[in-house]
Amino acid sequence: MADEKNESSGFKVVDRRAFNTEGSRRDEETPKVIKAEPPAPAAIARPQIIEPEALEPSEPDEPSGFETLVSYLSTTTMFQLGLLAGPGGERIPPDMPNANRTIDLLQVLQDKTQGNLTPNEARLLDDVLYELRMTFVELQKRQARKG
Repeated sequence: MADEKNESSGFKVVDRRAFNTEGSRRDEETPKVIKAEPPAPAAIARPQIIEPEALEPSEPDEPSGFETLVSYLSTTTMFQLGLLAGPGGERIPPDMPNANRTIDLLQVLQDKTQGNLTPNEARLLDDVLYELRMTFVELQKRQARKG
């Protein structure tokens, strides 16, 4: 312990990995010790404070957070219904139980935001719910005919 007090206030890192950088197994040698000094106080970068006036105003045409949320949930439902292709263009089979849950989440969102939405937001949510429900019912009918 006396030796440790004589060393600088830096820290040491012990490399105990079983493989070297080339991917081969390390010899059964003692672990490699790397000593490092903490950075000098002047070298530590201080966070930059950004004044609110310096921020660019948001575009008025950008969708609000609510519209983005509705869009995300409706797109997720369309994937779950098998209406959209996967990332590689492959067909995704319908997942009706999860599509139903996501439609239910949109209904919960509508119930909980009742009276707090702009007319455009309320209309968007109504339209999305109507279209997804009709599509869900149509796909259920098709599956029933095939099965």
